[in-house]
Amino acid sequence: MSKRLPLQFRVLYRQFLLRVVDLEALSMQADVTQLLGQFAGILILVSAFRTVGFLWLVGRPDLSSEAFLNFAMQEALSFIAGTMLIVGLLTVVSWDGIFPDRRDAMVLGPLPVKPGTILAAKLAASVALLGIAVVALNFGMGLVLPVVTGGTLLGILRALFAWWFTMAVAAVFLYGGVLAVQGWTALLLPRRRFLQFSALLQLAAFALFLAGWIFQPSLADMAGKPGHPEGRWPACWFLCLALQLDGRLPPHAAWLARRAWIGLAISMAAAGTSLLLCYLRTMKKTIEEPDLLPGGARMPMRWGDGLTTAVVQFSLRSLLRSKQHRVMYAFFLAITFAIGLSTLRDLLLGGTQTLAPGFLMATQVMICLSVLGVRSVFSLPVSLKANWMLQITQVRPPQDYIAATRRAMLVMSAAPVWLVVAALSLGFRPWNAVLEHLVVLALLASIMTDLCLMNVSKIPFACSYLPGKSNVQYVFWAFAAGFVPIATQIAHAEMAAFARLRWLVVMLVTLMALAVALRMFNRSRSKHAVLYYEETESEVITTLGLSGMVMQD
Repeated sequence: MSKRLPLQFRVLYRQFLLRVVDLEALSMQADVTQLLGQFAGILILVSAFRTVGFLWLVGRPDLSSEAFLNFAMQEALSFIAGTMLIVGLLTVVSWDGIFPDRRDAMVLGPLPVKPGTILAAKLAASVALLGIAVVALNFGMGLVLPVVTGGTLLGILRALFAWWFTMAVAAVFLYGGVLAVQGWTALLLPRRRFLQFSALLQLAAFALFLAGWIFQPSLADMAGKPGHPEGRWPACWFLCLALQLDGRLPPHAAWLARRAWIGLAISMAAAGTSLLLCYLRTMKKTIEEPDLLPGGARMPMRWGDGLTTAVVQFSLRSLLRSKQHRVMYAFFLAITFAIGLSTLRDLLLGGTQTLAPGFLMATQVMICLSVLGVRSVFSLPVSLKANWMLQITQVRPPQDYIAATRRAMLVMSAAPVWLVVAALSLGFRPWNAVLEHLVVLALLASIMTDLCLMNVSKIPFACSYLPGKSNVQYVFWAFAAGFVPIATQIAHAEMAAFARLRWLVVMLVTLMALAVALRMFNRSRSKHAVLYYEETESEVITTLGLSGMVMQD
């Protein structure tokens, strides 16, 4: 079947599929198939756990038929919202992936390749990635729930069609909406302004998708009439669309299904028009205008002495100018602030609350995750120009550069999260416990920063990257199964310490001693360190074991 497609399309599709996610940013031995396999494995396990939990609950003998249907619909709404979240995050991670970049314009421009062929190959590669995500997340519930609720064979087939068609069009709706925003922004703004505005668009998109998933209404809110607040949530639209296709939609909710059809049509039309216009009008601008923009002549904010300010400003500007780093930074911050959004939702619904272990654990996870995320972003270089510039201008001892790197990590990771937690803490009481918790978080941020910088003697974004060191699947499950339970226990211990002054003093003194010890250890090590700008593989000597055989002979 694939051999019937044009050769140019097949070649370009394979190349664009390898580039749909930036391999320099997310590399597993430089093999995209391993990355996609590990990504799909995480979603499959999440789907399997949710499906097993659903079967266990619906198998209870005391569950009435009405309660069963309500529970099934709530699970369907949750999976629709989860699918839209995953599709939205993937679309932002592969930001600009469907539009022609400088490499496409320089390599494919002189060749006899039609822009339509390039567009079709890029679309096919992006759809393949989204298809893997949708199928992996829904493979369990997408088979079990239609079988459980379908009844007859015809009902099961109809429910299967309704589920998978709804998931597909929900993904197309969200993907098309993001493409339309990118395309029309690229058309209306000069390329330089578009590159600057892309950073804000990516952060806003991450925040919007996560906020939509966290603040989605429950099934109890689905009984409204036109104009009811649930009409703002696309997940509700597509749940009603699935019920309409399955023949179970109540008449009073038909307006929500109509919104799904209208939204899908508008999204596809806007995305298709913007893509065609972009491929006809932006190829020339892509070649002529630079990707990295020069900074203004304004005076930078002071972060310490001259060297420290230079390193921090270099890190901040590198992050804002580079699409690759910006996406990764936004991804980690989005997950971090999603935890804060869930806390904000509880505050908005319940008002001022008493400080609880759940809030303590969530804020600890936020601080640690932000530091780990920024540490991983720091490892990726921006360009060789920065590498050589810093090498030839190194006139200060290495410990000064390492101290500046620590300051940059604190400014970009711990400080924003700590300020957000301080703002969220205004809704909790008692005040003394809130202030004590903020002190604990500051010490934890210092500890995590020094732990992440142990044996690190390089400047952010200025050292070459050696792929093949990360494993997304192992890191994800290690964090979920290891760190979260530990943070829960620490939160309960911290809560108990707030009630006893002696325990609180012991806890604060212990954390402070650990923070000071790590800081002194890193400063002592940095005095004898040598900055490195090239990351190389360690040499491994493999022996054949022939010495013993020679002696025996």
